[in-house]
Amino acid sequence: MAIYHLHVKVIGRKAGSSAVASAAYRSASRLRDQRIERTHDFSAKRGVVHSEVMLPDNAPDAWSDRERLWNDVEAFEVRKDAQLAREVEFALPRELSQAQGIELARDFVQAEFVSQGMVADLNVHWDRAEDGSPKPHAHVMLTMRSVDVNGFGPKVRDWNQTELVERWREQWAELANERLAELDIDARIDHRSLEAQGIALEPQTQIGAPAQRIEGSGLDAANLEADRAELHREIARNNGARIIADPSVALDAITHQQSTFTRKDMAKFSHRHSDGMDQFNAVMAAISNAPDLVELGKDGRGEDRFTTRQMIETEQRLHRAAERMAGQERHAVSDAQRETALALAAQRGLALSGEQTDALDHITDGRGLGVVVGFAGTGKSAMLGVARQAWAAAGYEVRGAALSGIAAENLESGSGISSRTIASMEHRWGQGRDLLTARDVLVIDEAGMVGTRQLERVLSHAADVGAKIVLVGDPQQLQAIEAGAAFRSIHERHGGVEIGEVRRQREDWQRDATRNLATGRIGAAISAYDVQGMVHQAASRGEARSNLVERWDRDRQAEPKASRIILTHTNDEVRALNQAARERMRAAGDLGDDVQVDVERGARSFASGDRVMFLRNERGLGVKNGTLGTVEEVSVQSMTVRTDDGRSVRFDLKDYAHIDHGYAATIHKAQGMTVDRTHVLATPGMDAQGSYVALSRHRDRMDLHSGSDDFATRERLVRTLSRDRAKDMASDYEQADPAQSYAERRGITFRERVVEIVRRIVPEKLRDRIGELVDGLRSPGDAEPGQERGHRPGREDVGAQVGDAGHTPERKTPGTGAPRETDAPVDLEAALRSARTKALVRHARALDTIMRSGDADRQGSPEQMRELGDARSAFEKVRPHGWRDAEAAYVKNPALVRETGAGRVNRIVLALQLETEIRTGLDTDPGRRADHFVERWQKLDRMGQRQYQAGDISGYKSTRSAMSDLAKSLERDPQLESLLANHKKALGIQVESGRRLGAELAFNHGIGLGRGRGIGL
Repeated sequence: MAIYHLHVKVIGRKAGSSAVASAAYRSASRLRDQRIERTHDFSAKRGVVHSEVMLPDNAPDAWSDRERLWNDVEAFEVRKDAQLAREVEFALPRELSQAQGIELARDFVQAEFVSQGMVADLNVHWDRAEDGSPKPHAHVMLTMRSVDVNGFGPKVRDWNQTELVERWREQWAELANERLAELDIDARIDHRSLEAQGIALEPQTQIGAPAQRIEGSGLDAANLEADRAELHREIARNNGARIIADPSVALDAITHQQSTFTRKDMAKFSHRHSDGMDQFNAVMAAISNAPDLVELGKDGRGEDRFTTRQMIETEQRLHRAAERMAGQERHAVSDAQRETALALAAQRGLALSGEQTDALDHITDGRGLGVVVGFAGTGKSAMLGVARQAWAAAGYEVRGAALSGIAAENLESGSGISSRTIASMEHRWGQGRDLLTARDVLVIDEAGMVGTRQLERVLSHAADVGAKIVLVGDPQQLQAIEAGAAFRSIHERHGGVEIGEVRRQREDWQRDATRNLATGRIGAAISAYDVQGMVHQAASRGEARSNLVERWDRDRQAEPKASRIILTHTNDEVRALNQAARERMRAAGDLGDDVQVDVERGARSFASGDRVMFLRNERGLGVKNGTLGTVEEVSVQSMTVRTDDGRSVRFDLKDYAHIDHGYAATIHKAQGMTVDRTHVLATPGMDAQGSYVALSRHRDRMDLHSGSDDFATRERLVRTLSRDRAKDMASDYEQADPAQSYAERRGITFRERVVEIVRRIVPEKLRDRIGELVDGLRSPGDAEPGQERGHRPGREDVGAQVGDAGHTPERKTPGTGAPRETDAPVDLEAALRSARTKALVRHARALDTIMRSGDADRQGSPEQMRELGDARSAFEKVRPHGWRDAEAAYVKNPALVRETGAGRVNRIVLALQLETEIRTGLDTDPGRRADHFVERWQKLDRMGQRQYQAGDISGYKSTRSAMSDLAKSLERDPQLESLLANHKKALGIQVESGRRLGAELAFNHGIGLGRGRGIGL
């Protein structure tokens, strides 16, 4: 994982140090120290991958020579105890390549030191730990005096302020995290001290193997490094001792950015926070045996996965708060108030779509919790603006919040809701200011980026005071920086509304492709563009890059008024594409004279006509990170840019230098961008989240380019661009179930508890029939990947399937699965279907209550048993044998009990059908079993297609989940899998890849076998 480390110290003669010797060691070079007439030769030192002296404006060019620079420093400082240089050492994220790490270090040094007048000697080291893992870090030696063309001036005392060091620490974390996000790397660093993060460990210095090898050599620089090595070991020993005494501190640190973790994560952490093999083993043992450690079982990759009781409890508090708010009815908005708000919007030329109106109805319906998932380009902010007016008319105070400042600003500008960051809001709460009340509505935008702990605090506070929370986001886009996927989990448990009507693209087939991207069907989206001749493969990435720029140039000249952007994954590719695009512009005579200027990312040449992108928010200029424009005028001192929204922005480059060429951009920078045409270069670092963003920015056309050296086949391209890197929750794993924890605290396993309950509540005459099933009972932890709790009920006709299949589906309320109330008369069949569903849910709730009761004799109370008897009778009346089939299914998978009791009935419906076939003998003949599987698969596939075409995305996702479960079931039934080998065409398998049949089904239909978080078999 990425590690935060930034340390500042002074190199001075008082400690016996030499600036020349220090520079020679850090740069792995041979330098002559003229003051003491001694040569320091460290040219044999390994691991230095980049070395340069970076000069501010007006500094003598001669100081580009490292030896000249530091000898001039030594000569200028005459005191015996002189402070010669300041060193800043910081760890680079190990997830970056060397080129990316060097670029990141240069950008930071330029922005924070060189631009402020310091001469910076930058050296990037790429050492290796004992286990072979990279330990990249940078050393920056800084001059301490002002400089001009004549040399050194007086020392700058402001550079010694403690506040400046804190700024450097914060700015390094911000820049590193921004770059990691740009590269779609799921890692973040935190500049706060471990104490500020609530982690009771001492921060450790970072050293490399070369420093350890030169201990005791007698050289000045070597002695300094030896001291650092010993300090590092001392801190590691102390931290190891703390962990052994209290392993909870390690668990707190590990789960800071991830809800679950593996043994490898524990080993990496133990290695860093221990000294020597013996202490490493002791630390590993302490963590592995910690009382708060919870083993979840094996994940979809076969790795043991763990979490902590604290994380489970946090998630449970989160969901309890959400449940409390979902059950409140305190924030009603009248129909008249909604209609007035809609009328005012219409006067401004804003007409909400049907989905936007449904979302408006949902979030203003009076309940304390509202959840809105909006695909890219669906107009969420416009809908929230109308809701704000309706809430205000009803007398409610409307507030907005988001994780980042730019997201809060976008929410406020797009909806008119006064907004701030969540951190700022919580800070005020801590001071007793601006606390929520029962008359408040709090809208949280980009909710998918908010970590579990933070969202739990906000929801718990809102639930306590009776405020309303509206969560808005898209779980398929950027993930939370801190641990968890709280927004996604709440949406799965409580439903909500989805705005899936894409408005950005102008053609229907492209809007369909964007919906495919949003629902994870990347292959279907790419195929749609391929049919239209917009997917291009070249022999190599270099050739693909050239083809892309040539196509971009032809398009630019044919449609000069259209807006366009080139998108790719890495900054290196962005730079190459920007350069190639500029060469085309220069050859066409569309650029003025080049002016070389120093900007945040180094020296760049700009000319009138250049496309540029702003890289940092600046309220005074009215620009944001990602704003695009065209250069009107440029000089060494200033620039004037015509932004794409028609404003002319003039600024001095000494005040604002966060600008770069804007022909190409990283996919991360394109978040929230809309242009007429995009040209995308695919590279191996992309994933489903990046693909969704990149392939949905355009209105008119998107061209996707790739090289065969990166993607040998179309299947490889689709697989790479479909990788899901979403974060998980502890509750995604069935073994984190509270009922299991309750049983285990009493010395019994969840498996034993369910077996005993089933034996007590199932009539004697049925025990023989299901005895074999009881003996083979699976625990919740044995559920298949993809069978996690939280699947939302879809809109398919669950009532009919609970009874007998074949009835016409009834309409359901979006996101709830409940029948929609209408004024039309309800026929008897519809009433019967509704009654069957209610009976199924009631029966499951009665069972769940008994299973969770915790009685010492493991039997329900008389009242609970009576309710179970009544539920069985009610179920029997509307579906003969229904409760028996249900209980047989629950024996096989007890996790279905709670899921069904919560109203999520999709999976139990499939299970009921299987149990009915077993009971009636339909599934005993092997040939009939294969035919029934094909029939069920085709029925679900047709249902999903109808739902998708109707725009019923919630129901579509639910049906796809059922298909995933069905495909996964083949892993447990090799006989059926073998029989179905002759039915591949009927199952829609077009491409055979040598996988097992279930995996081939999933691949050919663009579904996943769960999220990879379920407990393995």
